[in-house]
Amino acid sequence: MIAKEVSRGISKITSPAECLQELVSAYTEYKMVAEQEQTKRRQIDAWEKTTIAQIKAQSDWMMDYLDRSFDERAENFRDLFSVVDSAIASGNNEQLALALHSITEIAKSSPFQDLANLASVKAALNDPDHEWVF
Repeated sequence: MIAKEVSRGISKITSPAECLQELVSAYTEYKMVAEQEQTKRRQIDAWEKTTIAQIKAQSDWMMDYLDRSFDERAENFRDLFSVVDSAIASGNNEQLALALHSITEIAKSSPFQDLANLASVKAALNDPDHEWVF
């Protein structure tokens, strides 16, 4: 306010005491605004840290889910190919057909289809007794 008046060449201040009072008032207002902005920055920093931690936790959870689902999927394929080997070795065409059908069905399905219901997947991950079937 003072700067505007002085820059225009107009001075409404009539005494040094008034000038000092305006100066103190402007400085007090500056300190209040600076403190408010500093508080906002601290809140933004806290929000940022919380949000980054949530993203990291969700990322870790997703990677754990994918590790588990692909590990189990690979194990299922290994087991089924062992059945195929046994069926071929024993000449059991019925068992061979069943194993090949199972391999085809697992290959057609996507481990990502279960992610549609994230809540149930998260609950399953938190349940140590949950049996993963693919």
